[in-house]
Amino acid sequence: MPKQLLLIWAIICSGIIAYFCLIDSSKIPIVNFPSIDKIVHFCFHFGFTISWIVFFKKELKGREADDYKAYLISFIFSVFFGITIEILQSVLTITRASDVTDVLANALGATIAVFTAIAFKKRLDKI
Repeated sequence: MPKQLLLIWAIICSGIIAYFCLIDSSKIPIVNFPSIDKIVHFCFHFGFTISWIVFFKKELKGREADDYKAYLISFIFSVFFGITIEILQSVLTITRASDVTDVLANALGATIAVFTAIAFKKRLDKI
């Protein structure tokens, strides 16, 4: 797959996550499930990190050492993106508040994404 498409996909994923994290929370349906917020944060950052890993692996040409750069860059990007979103929630929104446990859920999602990408390296290399 061309790296331009992978970049577009990663940017779209990032935009969707930013949108859903910054919209008025009263517009989001209430789901009565314990810790659903943390599960959503985990899933968002799992997907975010995987999408950026796939792009960076292609961008860095897939050399073994560069694969680990892709994992590291994507992980760091995900964590900083999550922290930025949390700051923006407290600054730009009225119905949302920043939460350290959201950042932890984000980081956990990113971490599991990296380990998943390593485990499925051969499949990701085919993309």
